[in-house]
Amino acid sequence: MFRALSTAALGMSAQQKSVDNIANNLANVSTTGFKRSKIAFQDLFYENLPVSKLGGSENQVTSDSPPLQIGHGSQAVSTIRNFMQGSMSETGNPLDMGISGHGFFRIEMPDGSIAYTRDGNFSRDSSGTLINNSGLPLASHIQVPKEAKAIQVSQDGTVTALMSGDNRKVELGQIQLARFSNPGGLEAKGNNLYMKTEASGMPFVDHPGAQGFGQVHQGSLEGSNVDVVKEMVNLIQAQRAYETNSKMVQSAENMMSVTNSIKR
Repeated sequence: MFRALSTAALGMSAQQKSVDNIANNLANVSTTGFKRSKIAFQDLFYENLPVSKLGGSENQVTSDSPPLQIGHGSQAVSTIRNFMQGSMSETGNPLDMGISGHGFFRIEMPDGSIAYTRDGNFSRDSSGTLINNSGLPLASHIQVPKEAKAIQVSQDGTVTALMSGDNRKVELGQIQLARFSNPGGLEAKGNNLYMKTEASGMPFVDHPGAQGFGQVHQGSLEGSNVDVVKEMVNLIQAQRAYETNSKMVQSAENMMSVTNSIKR
């Protein structure tokens, strides 16, 4: 009965983490480039019990009989992120870019390291450098001159500017994308950024449209891939599992009360 209490409590804790994850998915249903995640669970270790502990006879058990095992509950072990393509929506902003296919924009962090994102909502700082919503520059360091009156981004990431006055087209650089053999192993850092890990592997860097890489679409943004209906179904399942475990706690407590009342 004491085992039942701890096992049920662990089940409630695991389902609480699942509810927290679902809440985060729903909170980011409108976040640009957000990828939904789910919690992976794992059963805990098992205790092998001899039949004699339950009042049986050792002679009744043969060598071919399966062992008597009692588990100790479950625990949340990892977060699995789904990088399925989100829907593309046109914004009309020439600095908005959406990736159709595999790949991440490369963002330079203040310490010089590289972060990765699917959020292509870019703008210009005071010097004309393309930056994301957090003020961090693209690793390609593309700088738009003040004299530029129009910016064009081709599907292969080449950025050109139409200069005012003489209407010259000036090539400013090319955006590079990164992809991973296991993007699910990336570590989310917030602000729509991911960092590489041993699980994700090293990034492969190339221009958009190269083999295995998606294309860049100017004037569009990739939306979240959260499916509200699926998340609500998952929420109901997690709630029911939590309630069932809480009833198990009550049942174990009632059994302990009955056991204590035997002495009376």
